[in-house]
Amino acid sequence: RGTGIVVATGMDTELGGIAQMLQGEEEVKTPLQKRLLVFGKRISLAVLIICAVVFGAGIARGEPVLLMLLTAISLAVAAIPEALPAVVSIALALGARKMVRQNALIKKLPAVETLGSVTYICSDKTGTLTMNRMTAEEIYAAGKTRMTKDAWCKELGPGDPSDTRASGPCALLLRALALNNDSQEDASGNVLGDPTDIALYTLAKENGFQKRELEEEFPRVAEIPFDSERKCMTTFHAWAGGKGDETPVGLRSPGTVPFISFTKGAIDVLIEKAGAVLTPEGFRPIDREEIIRVNDRMAADGLRVLGVAMKEWDALPEDMSQENVESDLAVLCLVGIMDPPREEAAEAVSLCKTAGIRPVMITGDHPLTAEVIARRLGILERGAVGIMTGSELQTLSEGEFEKRVEDIRVYARVAPEQKLKIVKALQKRGQFVAMTGDGVNDAPALKRADIGIAMGVTGTDVAKEAAHMVLLDDNFATIVKAVKEGRKIYDNIRKFVKYLLTTNSGEIWTLFLAPFLGLPMPLLPIHILWINLMTDGLPALALSMEPAEGDVMQRKPRHPRESIFGHGLWVGAVWVGLLMAGIVLFIQAWLMRGDNGHWQTMVFTVLCLSQLGNVLAIRSERDSLFTIGLFSNRPLLGAVVVSFLFQMAVIYIPVLNRVFRTQPLSPGEMALALLFSSLVFFAVEIEKAWRRSRKA
Repeated sequence: RGTGIVVATGMDTELGGIAQMLQGEEEVKTPLQKRLLVFGKRISLAVLIICAVVFGAGIARGEPVLLMLLTAISLAVAAIPEALPAVVSIALALGARKMVRQNALIKKLPAVETLGSVTYICSDKTGTLTMNRMTAEEIYAAGKTRMTKDAWCKELGPGDPSDTRASGPCALLLRALALNNDSQEDASGNVLGDPTDIALYTLAKENGFQKRELEEEFPRVAEIPFDSERKCMTTFHAWAGGKGDETPVGLRSPGTVPFISFTKGAIDVLIEKAGAVLTPEGFRPIDREEIIRVNDRMAADGLRVLGVAMKEWDALPEDMSQENVESDLAVLCLVGIMDPPREEAAEAVSLCKTAGIRPVMITGDHPLTAEVIARRLGILERGAVGIMTGSELQTLSEGEFEKRVEDIRVYARVAPEQKLKIVKALQKRGQFVAMTGDGVNDAPALKRADIGIAMGVTGTDVAKEAAHMVLLDDNFATIVKAVKEGRKIYDNIRKFVKYLLTTNSGEIWTLFLAPFLGLPMPLLPIHILWINLMTDGLPALALSMEPAEGDVMQRKPRHPRESIFGHGLWVGAVWVGLLMAGIVLFIQAWLMRGDNGHWQTMVFTVLCLSQLGNVLAIRSERDSLFTIGLFSNRPLLGAVVVSFLFQMAVIYIPVLNRVFRTQPLSPGEMALALLFSSLVFFAVEIEKAWRRSRKA
């Protein structure tokens, strides 16, 4: 509504300034991207060195140069994790698909895993931690306190609420609530608009004051829209007719003053602009201490308190600045609005704490209101103080704020732009931050955060574009579900990396140690490539579908700088790889000593089946396969069965025998191959049982 005067365009506008902030804020690489970059460099360098050693050792022993060259190249192809990008992408895509079913839309795929590293979740209160269904619960007006919305008109005295032309306090208040309001009712009776406006609209409507009818009689002729900095909204209405009768000042009936303005906003801001307060007999000078006392008491009860004020005008002011319009106001009432916490939010907050994640609430509400809600949800524990207001935050330097930021659990009366300061301070303290937001001003903070989370229901397009994730239901509990999924995905990627290193190291150790033990090359180049195809293919991909482990939300977040090889992954990969190589080389030496012509096929089969047994054993880093169940990951079980059948085809189909230079094994030889290859599976299971006993 209104006529606009262009004072700036493009990057010189407020939106342009936000765009510059977005351009200036770099997106930080995710933990997964950093870890995989380091992993790729290290594994590639190690493989090239080992291949060179294998090639040199073979030549020194008199092996054919071409054979050793093909072996070294095949080993490099098998050992370098070419399937890693595909497995990671599939794991992230599957996670993103599951998350969208849980109302979390992932816009940037690496963000799926980043959720598992989050140490702080900074969440808006309204709509995310609460129901976003505001209802007016208490009114303070004309010195009357703790009035219920059903009895307040009787207590206020003069004025018939059913008469829209009435001049009494009750009618005036109801008129103010209905007219200073941007909510609209559609044809089906649904009220659309801001939740706070809807609460006030409903209160007026329930008492007989319908906004649509009032606007026809008292049209809005000017306005100063709500602004998050000044925390107020003012509307002007034609009050009709001439001026002056014997009605007390401030209670002139419609038709006795040309224009009236209504202002609503945060009471601590409003009382600084007010000089009077309404009583049944008229206006009297405002008692700010009384108003503040009532405001604090209502806020302490968990109510969000809004003040409503008015001002009479003989003519529309030429100077429409807030300094002129929103001054010398007369306070009409205080309205306490309740936005109840979501039932699932308290449980989600508790789960966050169990998982080592610190939830932080950010709101524009009064500190006391914020504190009550935070304590109900468990964000603020009993005896804890950790509350900071936006004005306090504004006065602190970056260095001073960084020292305190990890102790703050609630930010009240915070402007959207201050979220960026919170994100930066936490990141400088080494934290990984998820930040929610819905407005245009939230966009820089959403982009800078490790995980920017936009609101799907109430969020602006700018916020959604800057975010990594969109909450389709604006629910805090959905963030926690997404964190759980992110942790599961990282666990599965670690399992794949461990499986990859174990199988590849088994092949490398086999080829590397054989010459030093006086044995010929155990495998042909085609054998190496086939094992790589069978074991690094379907089974590895199926690991990405592994369900979450039972303790996934009982662990602390991973340290952002933690290596992907942490928690003994390297050690496990090395000793299992050595065990595989030891078993294979033992089989080779034993069969060659007995002049068994099938020794190479046996070596080939044992190494391949050992790796299939290994993938079943490493499905969990803690629990036994017999505990989690063979059928809990059906795709993996199917992949193992298919790979086993392909290996049998290579052994028993004559055409493939010629291609792979294999010989059919007798039932006794196959039983022996199965026996020796199962040793790896049982060794890994025993090692997990030993680690469980140590923790116990």
